[in-house]
Amino acid sequence: MRKHDSPAAATLFAAATIIWGSTWLAIKYQLGNVSPELSVAYRFLLAALILGAWCRFTGRSLRYTPRQHQFIALQGALMFSLNYIGIYWAEQHATSGLVAVLFSTIVFMNPVAARMLFGTPLGLRTLVAAPLGVAGVALLFLPEILEARKSVDAGLGIVFGLGATALASAGNMAALRNQRASIAILPGTAWGMLYGAIVAVLIALVRGEPWSFDASFPYLASLVYLSVFGSVIAFGSYLTLLKKVGVGSAAYVNIGIPVVALVFSTLFEGYRWSWVAALGVVLAVLANWIALRSPGARGARSARAA
Repeated sequence: MRKHDSPAAATLFAAATIIWGSTWLAIKYQLGNVSPELSVAYRFLLAALILGAWCRFTGRSLRYTPRQHQFIALQGALMFSLNYIGIYWAEQHATSGLVAVLFSTIVFMNPVAARMLFGTPLGLRTLVAAPLGVAGVALLFLPEILEARKSVDAGLGIVFGLGATALASAGNMAALRNQRASIAILPGTAWGMLYGAIVAVLIALVRGEPWSFDASFPYLASLVYLSVFGSVIAFGSYLTLLKKVGVGSAAYVNIGIPVVALVFSTLFEGYRWSWVAALGVVLAVLANWIALRSPGARGARSARAA
């Protein structure tokens, strides 16, 4: 049984969850004058340049074969472009709470996809934790979900939201495949973000979006935060976590993100908690605890005894 360093995994999980939970506030300053496609492109282009420079500074090789670049580009398009644009489109038709619930279903999609593509077994913990996690997120945003039922446009938002989630899950599978092919996480991520930025620009051109940039301080500050923390650090943490605990367990970051986002909303936007939302937090935390327990303290003890 594969072992991992639980404290390190917990740190990686916390870093990705807290940072991505805070990006919900930062993304608000990205909406408006610049199209979502171009904002995604600017974010990941800047992140790619920063991460690429770090790799060069630390002596990490950025050289890959043409075939390796094909799979890195696939990961980049899925993980750093298409799924983000899909989320933006979804939120144009449905509330952010409903989209968060839809995206949390990645805890189902990832294990099933890993089973189909890599033969990874579906564990009992997944079957228990996944429904708890999605139920917890749903309770957190229950008022928004009920409100969405009145919107004629919400159906299109659901289609985009689930499509974006499926693309994100496919990006996770591509990342797992690249890790198994010994593509280093940081250099591969730098290239992947560059490819993701290129795909976002191409989508903007196909859609006829006007080429624009917002030089205001809120836009620039949020862009830097999203690039450095929300992309370089958070994705670096998440992809390392994926390698340590597996694609199924790592997906539970997406259960914790809405909880953290509502904490930030409480601090900065005056969000008021209800007992239903509090119950949602309990279920989300319980789901994460079940999913991220060490894959067998008993198994580790048996291995040492052998």
